[in-house]
Amino acid sequence: MLTRIPCMMMRGGTSKGPFFLASDLPDDIAQLHRTLLAVMGSEHIRQIDGIGGGDSLTSKAVIVGRSKRPGIDVEYLFAQVAVGGDTVDTAPNCGNMLSAVGPFAIERGLVTATSPQTTLRIFNRNTGKTIEAIVQTPDGKVTYKGRTAIDGVPGQGAPVMLNFLDAAGAKTGKLLPTGEPIDVINGIQVSCVDFASPLVLIAATALGNTGHETKPALDHDKALFNRVETIRLEAARRMGLGDAIGKVLPKVALLATPEHGGSISSRYLTPWTCHAAHAVTGALCIAAACCVPGSVAASIAVPGRNTGTIAIEHPAGRMEMRVEVDPTATARDVVISRAGVVRTARLLLSGHVFVNVPAVLAVAA
Repeated sequence: MLTRIPCMMMRGGTSKGPFFLASDLPDDIAQLHRTLLAVMGSEHIRQIDGIGGGDSLTSKAVIVGRSKRPGIDVEYLFAQVAVGGDTVDTAPNCGNMLSAVGPFAIERGLVTATSPQTTLRIFNRNTGKTIEAIVQTPDGKVTYKGRTAIDGVPGQGAPVMLNFLDAAGAKTGKLLPTGEPIDVINGIQVSCVDFASPLVLIAATALGNTGHETKPALDHDKALFNRVETIRLEAARRMGLGDAIGKVLPKVALLATPEHGGSISSRYLTPWTCHAAHAVTGALCIAAACCVPGSVAASIAVPGRNTGTIAIEHPAGRMEMRVEVDPTATARDVVISRAGVVRTARLLLSGHVFVNVPAVLAVAA
């Protein structure tokens, strides 16, 4: 028997996927994972029997609920659902999908909107960190219309401002998990940085690349990915993340000097393919690293005209990050007090998804 589960399909930044109320999904973790895999149709590489898009950027799910934490409006769990596999990874956060959490929470009545905009404090269960989201709500209703454009998404939309608060050490507890701005792994200088998400930053030229390759060109370079993977696994161990075989964290970014007037160029690995644009959390981490003296990012980045703004070039264009550094901190112990980015989001569909999963906490069709 098919079961139906209420959901909204939403685009958040350059990603999209189903958004659920926590109360509409099973509490049991194993059953929750089976449900999400069935929703997306993940047993097939094209996800033909589900609503996944056959790509990592469209095989994501978000679970949102009210929070009992003081000063927090809602909390959410992000899930990266396998494409052609049977795993659900809730270790990472996704800044792109995060941009739709506020609109979803308002649409589903978890938060009462104010006019002309609504500010929410959102707790991310993946990282234990808090994000402030500012959603456009004229007349107390979410609007998706606006004049903000982001590279990687056609057209324009209403801006969603995301301010990441105390995002250093999202997974390791430290901005520099190894204690150093530079580590040498397999003869290659890398920077291990954890801000919003843990990343291993490598100068593309150190691996014989330009850092301006297209996504298809990188995706076909298996020798490069094999080499990067050995570095990533050792970096994970040094960062205190343990054995990273088969896990997506830490991610890797290949950095280069910018070509189009930005601060730095990045090719973000997911980690086994190149991102078509760029992860928000990854961009935040790179922006933070640009403020760490001696890091790979700081040595490559070109100083911008606007203090505190880091423009990251990626395969689909560029993304601007706003970074505030505590002026009282020393160069050795950099403190990033706040980092922000503007994204857009859009409601694509509202209704029920039908899945063939027994004992799901949902209404039988």
